[in-house]
Amino acid sequence: MVAEGQTRHSGAGRNPLPSEQGSQPLSGIRILDFSQIMMGPVATQLLADHGADVLKIERPGTGDIFRHALVDPDGTEHPAFGAVNRNKRSLVIDVRAPEGLALIDDLVRVADVVVNNYRPGVMERLGLGYERLAGLNPRIVWAQGTGFGTEGAYVRKGGQDILAQALTGAMSHKADDDHPTAIYPISLADYTAGMNMVQGILMALLQRERTGRGQRVEVSLYDSLLAMQILEATMALMDRPTLNWARMPLVGTFATSDGEIVLVGAFKPNPLRDICAALGLEDLSEHPDFAGMEAQAANKDRLQALLTDAIGRFSTAEAIERLEATDVLCAPVRTLHEALSDPHTSPMITEMPRNGREPLRSVASPVHLPDTPPAPYRPPPAPGEGAAEALADYGITPERIEALTAAGVLA
Repeated sequence: MVAEGQTRHSGAGRNPLPSEQGSQPLSGIRILDFSQIMMGPVATQLLADHGADVLKIERPGTGDIFRHALVDPDGTEHPAFGAVNRNKRSLVIDVRAPEGLALIDDLVRVADVVVNNYRPGVMERLGLGYERLAGLNPRIVWAQGTGFGTEGAYVRKGGQDILAQALTGAMSHKADDDHPTAIYPISLADYTAGMNMVQGILMALLQRERTGRGQRVEVSLYDSLLAMQILEATMALMDRPTLNWARMPLVGTFATSDGEIVLVGAFKPNPLRDICAALGLEDLSEHPDFAGMEAQAANKDRLQALLTDAIGRFSTAEAIERLEATDVLCAPVRTLHEALSDPHTSPMITEMPRNGREPLRSVASPVHLPDTPPAPYRPPPAPGEGAAEALADYGITPERIEALTAAGVLA
């Protein structure tokens, strides 16, 4: 439903996108993406994977700083940039120039979504804040990702994944108190916040269909990591003991004769009995020291030493087979390279050709929609790649593009 007086898209001269007649869920949704590094790009990439037309807006000279944060040994662009920027086109533009801002204004009049992950206030200083852009296009969904929100004590603090891990308490979770505090070596906050941004954008687009108006969407690394700890945080707020899977007596990693497994003895009336049966041990759950969760927790070190000795007699495959035969949760502990080589992973691996370079191999969208699968993935754009075609799709004339290029506004 579109409100009275509103049209499906605003802005004269708009040309239909080829994807608007496509079968993907987000075909026809136009996104102006001012974001860089990871949180914003991972969000817009998922939207692009499923049909959205994403135009990556980049600064002259530097572009997305993630292009240069890592480089291959031969000096070329590192695959890390490509991991979060496929299926996009690039527009290199000086938005500080009046002509550049005027062009962005015309794009906003046509677009559906604007995305950024600058510090609070930067987009407003550039003339690209929500209030101004909503005045140009009331249907615009304006999504902002920050480190720590738009108000409060940390609003001016630089947003970064590791800082969010530290400030939200995520970094404090340990298997035991003897372990030093450690940084999670994967981008927990960035990816989680990016997925939350996708949800927020889709919710705002759905609401727009009812009201005819867009709205602001705000997501932060801080809030996203707090929400990721919802179970632990709720127990802490309710003064209950912390739920820490790694400290449970029947949960842990155990060496086998040729590798390592993880064991999760839970969700059963008597998991220790079943573990012992699988490993050929006497039923330790009948021993007073191990009868029930409290006794097992009090004697965790002794119990795990017994399990370590028993599991170490078997190969990984043998241990898994025995434990699964008694319906005990377990899995081999693998490296990422081993996981990527697993035939089970094959459908999630995608390969994109690149001119003059080895194909870019990466991980596909984790969202599977059999009735509306993604089109073949396109590799990440070079700076300015696809700009002329994208601007034409937005109704910008070749003469104007040529003039702005000659003036140095477009690169």
